Amino acid sequence: MAELKEKIVKLADASTASIDQSTQEMIRRAQQLGVETVFDRAVTMKPCAIGMQGICCKNCAMGPCRLPLPKDGIQGEDTRKGLCGATANTICARNFIRMIAGGAAAHSDHGRNVAITFLAAAKGEVEDYKIKDPVKLFQIAPYYGVATTVEVDGVVKDRDLREVAIAVGEVAVAEWGKPTGNLHMIKRAPQPLQDKWAEQGVIPRNVDREIVEIMHRTHMGVDQDYKNLMKQGTRASLADGWGGSMIGTDLQDVMFGTPTPLQAEADLGVMKADHVNIIVHGHEPLLSEMIVAAAQSQELIDYSKSKGAKGIQLAGICCTANEVLQRHGVPPAGTFLQQELAIITGACDAMVVDVQCIFQNLANVAKCFHTKLITTHPIARMEQPNVLHIEFDEHHAMEDAIRIVKIAIDNYENRGAEVMIPRHKSSQVAGFGVESIKYHLGGSFRGDYFTLNDNIINGRIRGIAGVVGCNNARTKHNDEHITIIKELIKNDVIVLTTGCSAIAAGMHGLCTPESAAVHCGPGLREVCETVGIPPVLHLGSCVDNSRILLAATEVVKAGGLGNDICDLPAAGSAPEWMSEKAISIGQYFVASGVYTVFGYHMPVEGAPVFKDYLYKDMEKMYGGMWDCEPDPVKHAHKMIAHIDKKRKELGIDKARDRVLMDMADRQALGME
Repeated sequence: MAELKEKIVKLADASTASIDQSTQEMIRRAQQLGVETVFDRAVTMKPCAIGMQGICCKNCAMGPCRLPLPKDGIQGEDTRKGLCGATANTICARNFIRMIAGGAAAHSDHGRNVAITFLAAAKGEVEDYKIKDPVKLFQIAPYYGVATTVEVDGVVKDRDLREVAIAVGEVAVAEWGKPTGNLHMIKRAPQPLQDKWAEQGVIPRNVDREIVEIMHRTHMGVDQDYKNLMKQGTRASLADGWGGSMIGTDLQDVMFGTPTPLQAEADLGVMKADHVNIIVHGHEPLLSEMIVAAAQSQELIDYSKSKGAKGIQLAGICCTANEVLQRHGVPPAGTFLQQELAIITGACDAMVVDVQCIFQNLANVAKCFHTKLITTHPIARMEQPNVLHIEFDEHHAMEDAIRIVKIAIDNYENRGAEVMIPRHKSSQVAGFGVESIKYHLGGSFRGDYFTLNDNIINGRIRGIAGVVGCNNARTKHNDEHITIIKELIKNDVIVLTTGCSAIAAGMHGLCTPESAAVHCGPGLREVCETVGIPPVLHLGSCVDNSRILLAATEVVKAGGLGNDICDLPAAGSAPEWMSEKAISIGQYFVASGVYTVFGYHMPVEGAPVFKDYLYKDMEKMYGGMWDCEPDPVKHAHKMIAHIDKKRKELGIDKARDRVLMDMADRQALGME
C-alpha cells in the first residue's frame, strides 16, 4: 500500500472533526495509512469569503464580478454593481434561486425516474417491480385526479388495480412536462395555504418548466428584480416539495411498500469482518431494492460461503441507506461524510453508487484497498480506470443486482490483512411516516392526529420540529444535528427527521423509545413512554421531507391548532446543510409556512436588503421565513422561541389541567 499513499500537507484533528467515535477512529487510520479524506481536505482548502456571501456573479464571460461588502458596512445607498450594472441584491438572488433550481432538479429527477419505472411496472413492461401497497395506491389516486371506483349496472365497484396504477402513473409522469394546468399535489396542502400561493402567483405549472425558467431568468440581462427572482425560486421549490419529491415518495411506497417502524442498527460498526460487505450509496432506491433482494437470496448467500465468508452484510450511506433501512431494516453505515471511511475499514468488498452526494475521491480511496467501486447511473459516471460502470436498466433490474452482488462476493478473497472495523454502533427504530404516526399516536380505533394535537394543546408536547439535511465538513461532523435535537427534546419538542440528520440521530441513540427517559422533558417523555415511540421519528430519505409536509397538513386537519401550517407550533432546521437540495427544501418549507433555521451560514450576507426579504418579508407573504444560527444551542432556542410564540397566538401557552373524563365526555369526542 505504500506506493499508493498520498502526500498530505495538513491533517484534520480527528477529535475536533467529529463527535462520532467510529469516524474519529477511521480518520486516524486514514492518516496513518496516508489516505486523504474530506476531513483533511477541509483543513487545506478554505472557502471563498465572497462566494459564501452570495455576491460573486459568474453568469457571463465579462465576470466573475465580485461585490464584497465594505469593511464598515453599507453607509447610505448601496452603489456596488457588476459590469452589466447588476446590483448585489440581483446577484445574490440569482445565485440563490440557481441553487434552488439545482436542488429541485436533483430531487425531482429522482422522482421522475421512479414515476417512469412505476408506469412501466403498472403496464407489465418490467418483471422485477410490482405493486406492493395497493391500499396506498387507492388512497393517493384521487390526488392525481384518478377515480378509484366505477359504476356498473347501478353498482359502485372498485376499479381494477392495474387500471388505476396505469392512470396514476400516466398522470405522475406528465407532472414533469404537461403543457397546461398546475401540479396536482398542490391540492394536498391546507386550503388557506393554497390561497396564499395563488395570491402570490407561485403555484407550480410543471416541474421542468419551473426549473428551466429559473435558468432563463438568471441568464445575463433577464430578470433583475430580486423579488421577482424569488417569486420564481419559490414556484420551483414548491414544484420540488409538493411535486417531484412528493410523487417520488408516493410511488416508492406503492412499489416497495409503505414503511412501518422497525428495529435496526447504525454506524460503521454494522460492517462484519467475516461477511461480504456491500455498501449502497446515493439516493435512488430502484437498484438498491433489487440488491437487497439479491443479497437475501439463499443462492447468493451459499455462493458467499463457498468463497469463505459467513454471509452477506448489506449496509448503506446517505439516503439510499434510508430507503433500504425504512423498508427492510438494512442498517446505515454512516452519513455523507463517512463514505470514504467505509472503504478505509478495509472490509468494504463493493461500494455501489447511484446519484447525488458521491465523492469523486472515492475512486482514489478505493485504489488503496481492494474495494470495487461500481457506478450504476448513466448521468453519474467517474472516469477513473479503477471504477467499474454497470449501467442499471429497470428492464433487467434483478439481473444487474445479481451481477453486482456476485462481483462483491468474488472480491471477498482479495481483502488485505489490515481490516479495521470500528466496534461502535447503536440501535434505532426507523420507518415512521404519516400513516404510522397516525396509528401510534391515535391507535387502531382513533386513527387520526387528534391525540398528537391534544398533547400539544395540553402542553405535554411543546411543539414539532423538523430537523433534516446533510453533513458539512466545515462544521464538526454530527455535532450540530445532535446538540440541536437533544436541546429540542429536552424542552418537550418532538422531532421529525430525514436524510443524514436521521442517520446521525440513529447513530447517537436518539431514535429509540428508551432515549426518552434519558433526554426528554417530562411531557414528551410521558407521551413517548405511554405509546412506545422514540422522541425522534425517522421519516426516511431527503425526498421524504414531503412526509413532514403531509404530517403537518394532517395536524391542521385534526383541528385545534389553527387553519394553516403557519399557525402550528412548529419549526424547521437544517443544522449542517451543504447542498443545493437543502436550499430548495428550505424554500419550500418557508413557502409552506414554516419558520426555518439553517446552521453554518447562509449565502446572503453580502446583500443585506435581499437577506431581510428572506428573513422578514417572507413571513408576511407565506407565514414562514428563513433564519440562520451557527451556534447549535442558540439555534434550538430560536426554534423553541418561535414555537412558544405560536402557542401564545393559539392561546395554549399555559398548561391545561388534566381532567378525569366520564363516559359522556368520551362519547362527546366522537369516533369515526
